[in-house]
Amino acid sequence: MLTQASPWHAHALQRTAAGLAEPLAVPARMEWTTRPGKGPGAEILGPDLRGKRLLELGCGPGHNAAHLATRHGAHVTGVDLVGLQIRRARSHYGRLNNLAFVASHALHHLQASDERCDAIYSVFGAVGLVAPELLLPAIAQCLSPGRVLAFSVPHPQRGGRVPSADDRPRRDFVSLPDRTRLPIARWEFTTDRWERHLSQAGLRLTSAQEFHDPRMGHWPTTLLIRARKL
Repeated sequence: MLTQASPWHAHALQRTAAGLAEPLAVPARMEWTTRPGKGPGAEILGPDLRGKRLLELGCGPGHNAAHLATRHGAHVTGVDLVGLQIRRARSHYGRLNNLAFVASHALHHLQASDERCDAIYSVFGAVGLVAPELLLPAIAQCLSPGRVLAFSVPHPQRGGRVPSADDRPRRDFVSLPDRTRLPIARWEFTTDRWERHLSQAGLRLTSAQEFHDPRMGHWPTTLLIRARKL
């Protein structure tokens, strides 16, 4: 019931109002930012992903997971809190090999898993929407030493915002397809604050990149963080 009351369920409900989605062609590249074609692709997760086990936290309609499974030969599991999103992802890409979609809370899925991943990633997904002091240690537990966590989040300075001065979440909004805006809580950290949380979880920050979308003004729109398990 809590899931059905969430803004993410409302978003998926509007997306699927016309019925289940049709099968789609697999995207030609992986996207990390708000502007398609901008920034890096799958190489952020490693130079050779064939046969590697990848986990996406907040997979939405499954586009990135499908790309990684088909174009790179990885074994990918996409997890999303909203069952309607998982139905949508399966409608798009359920026919593909090496790809599974699971309806679950990201934290619960990680805590229940006894499988080690070669990389875990989140593209405007669970990272930043789940308390980092809980989520990042759970991610670290599912990574072998040297393996990768990568995530993109809305830049904390987008639109002229001031980044969080402490570890508490801030009020943000989800824009629905009908342009309704629903409130959510989001952790909006600078790179330094993300680095501290990563370190506390046993992860070492290896890169941080920011990206702009000219359609959104001169402020950066996306922050892309990469870390390794110690």
